[in-house]
This record gives sequence, C-alpha cells and structure tokens, in this order.
Amino acid sequence: MEPVTPTLREVLSDPSRVVVLDGGLSNQLEAAGHDLGDALWSARLLAEDPEALVAAHLAYYEAGADVATTASYQATFEGFARRGLGRERAARLMALSVRLGREAARRARARGVARPLWVAASVGPYGAMQADGSEYRGRYGLDVAALEAFHRPRLEVLAAARPDVLALETVPDADEAAALLRAVRGLGVPAWLSYTVEGDRTRAGQPLEEAYGLVADAGVDEVVAVGVNCCAPEDARRAVEVAARVTGKPVVVYPNSGETWDAATRGWRGRTAFTADRAQEWRRAGARLVGGCCRVGPEAVATVAARLRSGTS
Repeated sequence: MEPVTPTLREVLSDPSRVVVLDGGLSNQLEAAGHDLGDALWSARLLAEDPEALVAAHLAYYEAGADVATTASYQATFEGFARRGLGRERAARLMALSVRLGREAARRARARGVARPLWVAASVGPYGAMQADGSEYRGRYGLDVAALEAFHRPRLEVLAAARPDVLALETVPDADEAAALLRAVRGLGVPAWLSYTVEGDRTRAGQPLEEAYGLVADAGVDEVVAVGVNCCAPEDARRAVEVAARVTGKPVVVYPNSGETWDAATRGWRGRTAFTADRAQEWRRAGARLVGGCCRVGPEAVATVAARLRSGTS
C-alpha cells in the first residue's frame, strides 16, 4: 500500500519544510523536439500527444521536483473553440491535464521516488488566452466581473479533476488577481496566486505592497500561498520579501532563467541568472515553494533541490 501523501496545506503549516517546484514545461517539451509555436502552446499536446506531457512531468519529478505543473496554462474554452473543439471536449482536455500529472507521479514512484509528489493545475491569466503577450502588460480593458466570468468556468473544471493545488500564475495585474480570488472562492481546492513583476511593481505597474495587500485583505481560505513567477531572477527576492511581510502566508517563487527572448531573431539571448544560490536567498527571505519557470529545466531544478534539501545556507 502506498503511504498517504500529506496535503500541501499540511506541509506548509510547518515553517521548516520547503517544497521544490518543477521548471518550465515548454522548454522541456521543446527539448524533446515538440513544436509549440501556436496559440495553444503546450495545451495543444493534451489533444495531440499526451504521453509527451507525462514524460516531461516525469523528468522533473525524477530531477527532484515535488510538484509538477500541468499543461493547462493556455487551456481555455475560448482557445480550444478557435481550434474547433467544443466545450465538452475542452473540459475533458483540461481534466486530462491533471490526470497526466498523476500518471507521471505514479511512474516516478514506480521508479523509486519515495517522497510525496503533488500536481498543480496551471491557471494562466486572460492574456495567455489571447496569445499576444498581454499577460506581461495586464490592463486588458475588462473589469473584475468580466475577468471573474472568464476564469470561473475552467477553474470549476480543473477543481473537479482534484489537483492538489490550483496555480493561479503569471498574474500581471491586481485587478485580475481580484477576479481570480473571487473565482476560486468556494471551490474547495487549495490555490496559490503568483504575480509576474518587473522591479518593485506588477507588470501593470501597481506597487507590490498594494498587489499583495489585496490578497491579504481578501481572506480567501483556498489561498495557501502567494508569490511571484515568470520574472527575472533578480526581481524575485524583493517580491518574496514583500509577499511574506504583507500577507503572512507561505511564499511561492519560480522565476525565469534570466535570458530574454529576441523576437527579431526568434531566439533567446543573454545568460541564465537562475542559480541555486539565488534559490537559497529566496528561501531565507521567506519562500516555502521554490522552482523555476521559462527556460529553467530539470538540471537546474535538480541543483536547487539538492541545495535546498541539504540544509546549507
């Protein structure tokens, strides 16, 4: 009989515990030869090659990640409809994303991974559905009620698939955070909410104190952690510190590698600034869930996991 896996809420109640997140799903898929150059991004493989997603999740579990994040970041009813998929089929694919994470965890345990493993259902911002980079700007011209109406139906589908946590991620704007906090209320599944930031502000320009204060004031029981993702590594520490101070909640942090995308050459440039030393800084600043986002792969996650679990500072 498999041991009972504690819930993330239970683990996060112990301040001495740190949870290692995975890295970028897209770069792992691209490294395996998959073309993600369309509006659905990794969500396209839910319909076309689900086994590829299992393999990517498994690579991160075996590298040392405790959490695999599903391929549902750009999985929306609207996005699937543009590809000719109806709501029923779209809902099945969203739920499948969670089952694929569970299958990867099962295979990891069969291969000898003995630690607890969890699945985070990714919920990207409205801008991800538009596939035009607007998740890095926010301010879509929609009010909070409209954004809540957009997010709630797919949140209901993902929650019904029973992930361990809903990852409300890459949120560029406090208005969208307010909508997500309303939409997740009452679903009965834990969630974390992470902004994408630049410097000491959200991508939409709000001060971090204001953005995290919104989460603190909302008092949504489902939210078990708050933090930052999909930002430059050098911007992560301040966000961690502000999130910890303002909300009093466990903090989640998973920035990008630090490389930048050059649209003219359609390639990445610069050097990675994501290191295990920085991960330790984030941990000392209050982070409890630590991993990577774009361009952070299994090798980097393995290094972070080994350092954080070694207890050295």
